[in-house]
Amino acid sequence: MKPIDAPSPNFDARRSPPDMIVLHYTGMQSAQAALDRLTDPEAKVSAHYMVAEDGEVFDLVPEARRAWHAGASFWHGARDINSASIGIEIVNPGHELGYRPFPEGQIDAVISLLTDIRSRWTVPDSRILGHSDVAPARKIDPGELFPWRRLATKGHGLWVEPPAAPGAALADGDEGLGVMAMQGALARLGYESPITGRFDAATSTIVRAFQRHWVQGRCDGIADGNTRARLMALLRLAGVTR
Repeated sequence: MKPIDAPSPNFDARRSPPDMIVLHYTGMQSAQAALDRLTDPEAKVSAHYMVAEDGEVFDLVPEARRAWHAGASFWHGARDINSASIGIEIVNPGHELGYRPFPEGQIDAVISLLTDIRSRWTVPDSRILGHSDVAPARKIDPGELFPWRRLATKGHGLWVEPPAAPGAALADGDEGLGVMAMQGALARLGYESPITGRFDAATSTIVRAFQRHWVQGRCDGIADGNTRARLMALLRLAGVTR
């Protein structure tokens, strides 16, 4: 289905070609409310595309331009995520307005859109991310109901399901080499994770963001054995060895 033109004035020039895709939810009551905001020059926010719950896709900003969707963010040393990425807003009221599962047809449309975008740009699976991955202290979208596993089975993004790994959990207040190793692994994956050896509130926030994407049955910021096993398996899948 051809995207519907809905031009937004909210964009500027890129600093480099995009090599990342960032997925969001709109967090508004309706698709029309989200579309109005994304095309309002006073709002100064936008994305390249918006995908409605019925699967309609709206084309807001040309891919060659820098849309304003990520805000203050970070991944693998980069802070201008808007320049590095293509942003996709997915219509869902979000946690504050009645968060709900994403309809199958909507996700089918997202998968088709990802396939189309990646036919034009080189975007590694390891750089298909959620807003909460690049801005964990500020954002929680697209959230724990977003079907990342389904996207990965269709060839978009990373997903692993290693064997269960029971063991002592790391949590707020813990210190030591185990915490340091986990912080280092999160940093190698891409998060802005200082390696202090102290499991503080900031570390818990990053662990929670990781869980929303890759350990969706547990989003409590406690790094149990399964969370850490999945993190290490993802690093191996992504080819990150150090």
